[in-house]
Amino acid sequence: MLLSVIIPVYNAEKYLDRCLQSVFKAVALSKVSAEVILVDNGSTDDSIKIAKEFAAKSPLRIKILQCPTRGAAAVRNFGVPHALGEYIWFVDADDTIAENSIKLLIEKARKSKADITMMGAKRVYEDGHSDYLSAIDPKSSDYKSRFVRYGAGPWQFVFLKSWWVSNGFLFKEGIIHEDMELISSLILYTDKFASVDKPLYTYYQNEDSVLHKSRWDPHYLDIFPALTGLYNRFLRMGAAKEYHDELEWFFIWNLLIDSASDFSKFPEGKEGFLFSREMLKKYFPKWRKNHFLKQKPLKLRLRVRLNYRKSQYFGSFAS
Repeated sequence: MLLSVIIPVYNAEKYLDRCLQSVFKAVALSKVSAEVILVDNGSTDDSIKIAKEFAAKSPLRIKILQCPTRGAAAVRNFGVPHALGEYIWFVDADDTIAENSIKLLIEKARKSKADITMMGAKRVYEDGHSDYLSAIDPKSSDYKSRFVRYGAGPWQFVFLKSWWVSNGFLFKEGIIHEDMELISSLILYTDKFASVDKPLYTYYQNEDSVLHKSRWDPHYLDIFPALTGLYNRFLRMGAAKEYHDELEWFFIWNLLIDSASDFSKFPEGKEGFLFSREMLKKYFPKWRKNHFLKQKPLKLRLRVRLNYRKSQYFGSFAS
């Protein structure tokens, strides 16, 4: 078995068949021995019915498992020990993969003997417009720096399973930013990195996503334990100093740009601005001088400073 595609499933009836069809086509075209591991997380819709119907009529090897612990992190962690493949690929149930994706990725991974093989991805927004998330070029002199500050999702990589397991990698359970706590640190554990810079994955942002809700969710504050966990990983690897600027930029982007947009939507978000300010003061008090921030357009730099100042309107977090 060359590849195990691990798909977390939770109330994905609107998207699951589309996802499975894309995986089936990719496996058929590649002629790679592959399996699909569907890990249900307590779905209350027809997700499992759809999965079973697809499995009954498809020649694709499909396992349907039940994970008792809630959350995407727990589901991915649960799926790995059941994987028989030489490589693992975490695919989200509401996304799709390109027909030539498995063929290209497995060929690249095996030829390069890579522990991590990255791909380009198309990101589709709810209004229909899209953009492209390029893959990092392993031939670039600063590819590790780029990897640390990139902020990719786990679905943008195929991993050598033996490498993943031997390092004891686990997604942090109980939070919604479970991938952020882990992914950017993975490049510290290997020099065997390869990529295919083509849109082999399509990531759909939809209204059902835990990261794109129309109402306040306390889990938005999970960004803070996720970033703390990531920083601690670099400390344990003795790499926090070497990658200081990259981590600093990663914090700036995720606290003062990405999460700030969520905090701004809701009255409850004021707590997020306070936490952001205190976290930056603790880990990166000189963040305004960040090398990567200085390279950004003036409009973005002003936005960052404005979001940092917003916390002043809510008083001191320490008090």
